[in-house]
Amino acid sequence: MPAEHTGSPTAAKRRAEHPVEGKVAVVTGAGSGIGRAVAQAFLNDGYRVALAGRTTRTLEETAGGHPQALVVAADVTKPDDVGRLFGAAVQRWGRIDVVFNNAGIFGPAAAVDEISVGHWNNVVAVNLTGTMLCAAAAVRQMKTQSPQGGRIINNGSISAHSPRPLSVAYTTTKHAVTGLTKSIDLDGRDFGISCGQIDIGNAATGLMSEIGVGSGALQADGSRRAEPTFPVEEAAKAVLLMAQMPPSASVGTLVLTAAGMPFIGRG
Repeated sequence: MPAEHTGSPTAAKRRAEHPVEGKVAVVTGAGSGIGRAVAQAFLNDGYRVALAGRTTRTLEETAGGHPQALVVAADVTKPDDVGRLFGAAVQRWGRIDVVFNNAGIFGPAAAVDEISVGHWNNVVAVNLTGTMLCAAAAVRQMKTQSPQGGRIINNGSISAHSPRPLSVAYTTTKHAVTGLTKSIDLDGRDFGISCGQIDIGNAATGLMSEIGVGSGALQADGSRRAEPTFPVEEAAKAVLLMAQMPPSASVGTLVLTAAGMPFIGRG
């Protein structure tokens, strides 16, 4: 452990006095939805951004030819792919300042006695293990770079607070991401590494269409109800706000929902 903890006020002041020009961000699941909106928000704000996802074509669509975008096709469930992703970003720009762990899937609608082991493992692999692998790669880099430190933002969900019906795998992984977020933030203190979580409800993305939010999402009482949504660009603004916090401050949890959606009073 360094003689002067980089999580200390003195170290935070030193980093603030020597800001990194053109900060570097890594965004997973950047080919669509929230990931695409966040990656574009970072690029528009002057970040250099590594865009990760499984499909090169959609990542290139997100990048839109931006000179500070680096497209890296990678599967977050595969350690070698994750290593290659972070290695490519560091090789090009020398450091990692922000990671937005966004890659995730909802999985099949199923109760605990209905979901197959295969489907369960797939959701856990993407939503939880993938987030852990990317966070681990980020922390390793953030510990060794100079100036030391950085920020990790995990995309949770309001399902980390309250589940939808028939979402056992998704809900379980999002609750687990909350524990992962808190553990990373605690263990990163001495190295100037902070970790926060954004829990989003009903941003207008393809995932919301899949579960019928706009036309009739299943409610806890068995009924179906059209739920309000909000523009995904607003979610991107919130992530950017978290990323822009100075080293001396951190947003632990930010909950952002569509106005009037059934969350606090679900079912």
